[in-house]
Amino acid sequence: MSLAIALFLLVIGTVILHFVFAYYFDWWFTDLAADWAGIDLTVYVTLWVTGLVFVAINAFMAYCVWRFRHKPEHKAVYEPENHRLEIILTVVTTVGVVVMLAPGLFYWAVFVNVPEDAHEYEVLAQQWQWQYRYPGADGVLGAADTSLVSESNPFGINPEDPNGLDDIVVNDPQMRLPVNEDAHLLFRSNDVLHNFTVPQFRVKMDLVPGLVSYMWLTPTEVGTYDVLCEELCGIGHFIMRGQVVVDTRQDFDAWLATQPTFAETQSMPPPDLVAGQAQYAICATCHGQQGEGLPPEGGAAPLLTNGPKLAGQPSWYLERQLQYFKTRVRGGADDDDASQGMAGMSLTLSDDAAVRNVSAYIASFPDVPAQHTVTGDVENGRDIYDRNCAACHLDDGSGTWYADAPPLAGQSDWYLASQLSKFRAGIRGMHAEDDYGEQMVFMATAMADEEEIRDVVAYINTLLADDLQAGE
Repeated sequence: MSLAIALFLLVIGTVILHFVFAYYFDWWFTDLAADWAGIDLTVYVTLWVTGLVFVAINAFMAYCVWRFRHKPEHKAVYEPENHRLEIILTVVTTVGVVVMLAPGLFYWAVFVNVPEDAHEYEVLAQQWQWQYRYPGADGVLGAADTSLVSESNPFGINPEDPNGLDDIVVNDPQMRLPVNEDAHLLFRSNDVLHNFTVPQFRVKMDLVPGLVSYMWLTPTEVGTYDVLCEELCGIGHFIMRGQVVVDTRQDFDAWLATQPTFAETQSMPPPDLVAGQAQYAICATCHGQQGEGLPPEGGAAPLLTNGPKLAGQPSWYLERQLQYFKTRVRGGADDDDASQGMAGMSLTLSDDAAVRNVSAYIASFPDVPAQHTVTGDVENGRDIYDRNCAACHLDDGSGTWYADAPPLAGQSDWYLASQLSKFRAGIRGMHAEDDYGEQMVFMATAMADEEEIRDVVAYINTLLADDLQAGE
């Protein structure tokens, strides 16, 4: 008897909790922002069918436990077949499955047939970021292949295909789409399985290496929406975020006109190292004549005149950080004094060309390991680093452009410890436009406290030290 009561309470409690959470905690759909209301219908139908089946089966089971409970001198009846019951169960099950699947099949037929006037856009995924490509004036996307992917050509566009030269490339996690226009999204992956999901759009699709998958939608609401990867793609899966900004056609065209074409990215003039050397003169005060850095004295906290080592950092990373400082993505009001100081200093670089020149000049410095000032439990640091940091910064701490991860080995350890602390505390990486910093905020929580941060940095100090000192 107690089991029957428990089953009845399970059914009643589950139904009540569902409605309580849906009403009081907004445990329901996000607002619809695309022309796919039919997807909601399929979910509603599935929910009601499966919900009714859940209630009916568990209630029936509770009834059977109560109705056919053991009674003294009661003998069980053996009934191997019951044609009436079998017919009822078969009919009811068939009707339930048809009702549950029919809407999905109908909308799947709509989903796979892309409108002829839909605009094509490409979404490229790789661990752990999103990039986007738009057709140029010819309206045609050029051929691309992962075998052609390189630091200068992250999309793998075939330079021999004339259709690809005017393609507009957006090497940024933010995509833009015009409102109330059909969008045909083509998907490619550079490495493993990913999944492109915007909850407000309702439709999503897997990105499979070696294949081009697709989906289409019509954005109906101007706004900014989060892009999620809903395929377990590795340790950074949960921080593989991006945005889709739905704009008016006028704003979309204005934004698109500011983005570079593939041909422009391949024909940029080389940076002027002589100009970069002149621009670096003011930087040398804090960072040293050869970018060797000026460590704090006696283990004291770094002052504004104590700059981290810059030598050994690639130009693409230096450019990004300088642009962040110039636009106050770093060095805003909530940042530390040192970052605010750098934000001011970055304004001495008048334009993008100046940023490129000084970054290239810094990248030409000899990479001599910085002096070690941080100590800790190296073995514990190794364990934390291998489980969390190595996926992007590589086992040897050399970093890679592919994951947008700078080198760590041989860098100023006091600065690494300081930045990890700031990421962990939310001082750095919380700006809305600092997509890569946001990832680091999540990853820094793998270190429980300042002691573990020092352990990780102490382990990083052991990476590549011998090779760098030998000049290899």
